[in-house]
This record gives sequence, structure tokens and C-alpha cells, in this order.
Amino acid sequence: MGGGDKPMREIGGRTILARVIARLKPQCDGLILNANGDPARFASFGLPVVPDGVADFPGPLAGILAALDWAAANRPGVAWVLSAAADCPFLPRDLVARLHAARIAENAQLAVAASGGQSHPVIGLWSVDLREQLRHALVVEDIRKIDRWTARYRLATVEWPIAPLDPFFNANTMDDIAEAERLAALDGG
Repeated sequence: MGGGDKPMREIGGRTILARVIARLKPQCDGLILNANGDPARFASFGLPVVPDGVADFPGPLAGILAALDWAAANRPGVAWVLSAAADCPFLPRDLVARLHAARIAENAQLAVAASGGQSHPVIGLWSVDLREQLRHALVVEDIRKIDRWTARYRLATVEWPIAPLDPFFNANTMDDIAEAERLAALDGG
């Protein structure tokens, strides 16, 4: 998309990241951002910026581990962490409640979102108790794909409808930004 952080692109006059925060804030006890590089670029959001703790930017699992480690160190009473992609401006308003309910109903150790028959493993509910197993998978076993790691655990997958819009639509290209502008009107702005 011409460089820069995708979540800082605007849709309907608001950054994608501001939209993600607005969706998640009422659903969570607290929010952090996982980002590498200069954290000052996110200062206006007033959230802790937590970099990956694993070297060489090994992908989304490193971000999930960073969040689990941050929760363990800074919020020791927190047992579950939600992860969500910062380029998904239309996340469901019931994301946490449905993931948590499915995890309990299915006696699962993890829960992830899906829509249109496609899993969105970056968008999930993670047990802080699994952080050392995740660290081992990343550092010792060199596992990078979320699905490869989650396959080891009882996993609840929660499906959302894709009409009138896919709540997990992500903006990866300039064409996606144009489509997001159209979808924002369906989503109430």
C-alpha cells in the first residue's frame, strides 16, 4: 500500500486502528498494541505498545506470545487474552462474548473466529497459561503458522455471517481501502 502502517490508513475519516480500538474497548478489560519499531507512532492512542519478544519477527504467533507475556507480567489476574488484526475495521461487537461462550461450551483451550467458511486464526482467545508452550513452539520448534500450533489443543471455532459485510474483512491493498469505504456505510459509518 505504498509503505507505512496499514492500520493508520483512514476509512471514513478515522484510522483503521481507531475503528479496531472502538470495537474492542467495550469488550475487553484493557487493550495493548503489538508492534515492532518506533512505538511513538502510536502514542496518540494512549495504549501500551508491546514489541515481539522473539527475535527476527517470526509472525503473528510472536505477537500473541508478546501479549500473553505482557498480561502475565502486568495483569496477573488475567487468564485470557484476545488477539485481533489491526487491519480489520469491522470486527464484531460480540467477538469476545461469543469466543468465550464457545470455548466454555466446547471445553476448548482456545477459540478462534471464522466467517464464510474461512478460519481467521489471528483473531482468537488465548489462555495465558499456554504461553510457555507457545514460546517453546516458536523458539525451539520454529513453528510459525498459527493453525499448526492450535492443532495441538482443543479449539473452538466460532462462525460469523458475512452479510451484509464480513466482520473480518481486512484492508491489505488500496482497492481494499476503497471497498472498506463502501462497507463503512453498511456498518454505520
